[in-house]
Amino acid sequence: MVPLAHTAVLKNYVDVTQQLDVNPYHLLSNVGICPTQLNNTKQRISVDKAVALLEQSAQISGCEVFGLRMAEQRQLSDFGEISLLLSYQHTLRDALQTIVRYRNLLNDSLEIYIEEVGNTVIIREEVVTTASVYSRQATELALGIMHRFCAALLSQKWRPLSIHFTHSAPHDLSTHRRIFGCSLEFGSEFNGIVCTAIELDTANPQANTAMADHAQRYLDTLQNDNEPSIIFDIRKSIYLLLPMGRATIDQVAQMHGINVRTLQRRLEASQTSFSDLINDVRRNLVFRYLKNINYSLGQVSDILGYSTPSSFTRWFISQFGMAPMNWRNLNKTMLD
Repeated sequence: MVPLAHTAVLKNYVDVTQQLDVNPYHLLSNVGICPTQLNNTKQRISVDKAVALLEQSAQISGCEVFGLRMAEQRQLSDFGEISLLLSYQHTLRDALQTIVRYRNLLNDSLEIYIEEVGNTVIIREEVVTTASVYSRQATELALGIMHRFCAALLSQKWRPLSIHFTHSAPHDLSTHRRIFGCSLEFGSEFNGIVCTAIELDTANPQANTAMADHAQRYLDTLQNDNEPSIIFDIRKSIYLLLPMGRATIDQVAQMHGINVRTLQRRLEASQTSFSDLINDVRRNLVFRYLKNINYSLGQVSDILGYSTPSSFTRWFISQFGMAPMNWRNLNKTMLD
C-alpha cells in the first residue's frame, strides 16, 4: 500500500516557495505531482512524493525551516471534514484523541501517541514513509501543525513546556522561537510536544455534543473507506513505541484494539512477523541516533530495546557487517 495524504497538507506550498524565489511548479513536476492536484484539497497524494517535495524545496531554496514555514500558515479548517468534529470537542484532550482515531484520514504516514507522566503530557509524532527515510521537513511540518491546532482550539492560551526534535538544530532558530515560543530540544530521543495535563483538560467554549455526534457518524463512513495496511500501521506504532521501551506485541496489539492472536494471524497472512517488523524499524532508527554524537552506544542500545550494549553490537554487526563504533568513525562527516 502507498501511504497517502490529502493535498491540503501542501496548502500554501506555492505561496511559500514563491516567497523564497523558487519555482514551485518545476519542483512539483520533479516529484511527479501535477500542480492542478493542489486545487483539490480532498484529493490524496503519495506521502513519499510529498516528503520528497518538502526536502527538495528546502534544499533548493536554502531554507532550513521550509516545513515549519508551511505549518505557520495552517488553520484548523485545513483539517477538512475532521475539523468539524475537532471544533466541537469538550477539551483539548478529547480533540487529540479524535486526531489519533482519525489520523489516517489526514495522513496515512502519521503516527501519534499521547503519553502522560504525572502532571506532564508528551504528544509524540512520527512521519513514517514506505521508503523509511527520515524527513526533517515533514517532521517539523507535522509538529508545527499540531502546535497551531492546539493554539487554535485553546484560543491562544496554549503554552507548551517544550518542543522536541530528533534532528539537529538549524543555524537560525528565529523561526522556531517565533512559532513555538517555548523551550526547544534538538537531538532529542523523540519528536513531539511536552505540555501540562491541565492544558489538555482546558474546556473548549465551542463544545457541542450533538454536533460532534453528527460529525463523527459522517467521519466513520469515510474511515471505513480508508483502512490502512496492517503492516504499515504496525510499523508506524513500532517507530513510536520502540524508543519508549514499549514496542512489545502486547502493547502494539492493545494500541490497535485487537488481541495478540489476531495481530499474529494478520501478520502471518501478510507473510511477515512481529519480530521482522521490529528488526526493520531498528535498521532504520539506528542511524538516526548513531549520527547524533551526543548519544553513547549504551544509550542507542537502550533506545532500540537491547538490554546490553554488547547485544546491540552483535545485532549491528549481523545487519551491517561492522561494529557501530566503526560505523561512526567512518561517517564522521555525517554526524551532528
